[in-house]
Amino acid sequence: MNKPRHLLVLPYLKIQNANAISSPMTWGFPAMSAFVGFMHALERALPDDDWLAFDGVGVVCHSHEVQSSSAGYNLQQFHLTRNPVGKDGKTAAIAEEGRMHMEISLVFSVSGDRCADSVADRDELARRIDDRVHGMRMAGGSVIGNSRTDRRSQPRLIALSDDAHDYEQAFRKLKHALLPGFTLVLNEPALHSRLDELREDNANASLLDAWLDFARLHHEYHVDDDEARGQWQIRSRPGWHVPIPIGYGALGSLHEAGGVARARDTTTPFRFVESLYSIGQWVSPHRLNRPEALLWYVDNDLDQGAYRLNNDYAKHHAN
Repeated sequence: MNKPRHLLVLPYLKIQNANAISSPMTWGFPAMSAFVGFMHALERALPDDDWLAFDGVGVVCHSHEVQSSSAGYNLQQFHLTRNPVGKDGKTAAIAEEGRMHMEISLVFSVSGDRCADSVADRDELARRIDDRVHGMRMAGGSVIGNSRTDRRSQPRLIALSDDAHDYEQAFRKLKHALLPGFTLVLNEPALHSRLDELREDNANASLLDAWLDFARLHHEYHVDDDEARGQWQIRSRPGWHVPIPIGYGALGSLHEAGGVARARDTTTPFRFVESLYSIGQWVSPHRLNRPEALLWYVDNDLDQGAYRLNNDYAKHHAN
């Protein structure tokens, strides 16, 4: 994405009952598409006087609590709610929903005429936007109040200087204000590196094998040279990598609006799609060297039928 010039920071938002099931194959944190969708909803909800153009969003998670409990042997069971009885008086079926509570900070790349205001006016605009956010839904959850008791929890609209030193200093201050926490970034090179490792033992290994390898805990038996008995250990690798969904891929051609029966939206063209997956990495914000490494943005390829998100962490943190 382009180099951001203004960052809107909404720190320490508490979200209740967010969707912890991010795709048919992943769970534990909302999909980044949920936050990008929220960004577009917020942009449309702003009045003309406060309107800003939103280009990207970064999420820093400070704490989280998945509403689940142990079901034995590394299995988790979600806490489900009992729905009211139906019209026939019978108990309604339970639709499994994974919920979680979390505290996050959102960082948006924004542009617009209001970005040229004074620092005081920009901060006042950020507070009005923050107030509007607290009446919205995010990743299926409810945004609850922020007490704003200190400077760290105050929303603000930051202008980044054209001077390289001042630009770096402003981002360094922002990074430290977002600690402690972890941000989810995209690290597709890690997927290809893991594939190369698997192919050393199995020449037929595929990208799916490499992706699934990140989803497992690997127990390995180690024997010390000076001991007759060994022990089982979990394989430890550098980096906190996780499988994540990054968008959708087309399964067929685009249908005209209203051309598919029972579609929820009859005014928008329709297409059957399936989830696209990649590898993400949880990184402490202080390890990022550019704002672009934090931000996620839409990177569709309509000719290829790819409706996906992207993040430039790997570009700016090449090993």
